[in-house]
Amino acid sequence: MATPSKQQLLVKAFKLLLTEERFGSQGEIVDALKGQGFDNISQSKVSRMLSKFGAVRTRNAKQEMVYCLPAEFGMPTARSPLKQLVLEIMHNDVMVIIRTSPGAAQLIARLLDSVGKAEGVLGTIAGDDTIFIAPSNVSDIDFTLQKIKELFENV
Repeated sequence: MATPSKQQLLVKAFKLLLTEERFGSQGEIVDALKGQGFDNISQSKVSRMLSKFGAVRTRNAKQEMVYCLPAEFGMPTARSPLKQLVLEIMHNDVMVIIRTSPGAAQLIARLLDSVGKAEGVLGTIAGDDTIFIAPSNVSDIDFTLQKIKELFENV
């Protein structure tokens, strides 16, 4: 059996740290990884890894804002519990806006980016609890809104 590469070991350590749900900043994650011997780790590398693995900031059991990974490491789907995180969907004739539970916007936006142009989604911008969706065609924004609502039927 082959020895894991340094990158594989880093990814494993990174995911394990996030399961602890105690790191509130990227700097804290960098320090923890450096403490495990990953000397070449930087804040920008941690930022890319957080994005790559769909990590979000959410409240832990102590009500502290921390980074964590989604329960499913793969691409989220509308059938997963993620739809329970969507609180409101609306539009202003130019873009669709989704309000989510705190820390859930990036994960939901990732799902919407995977849906794409067939449902009228040109692209998304996500904050902590708000997603801005640029429709493929502003004149068809009602179609885009309806398709997004179908993904999250309980909204």
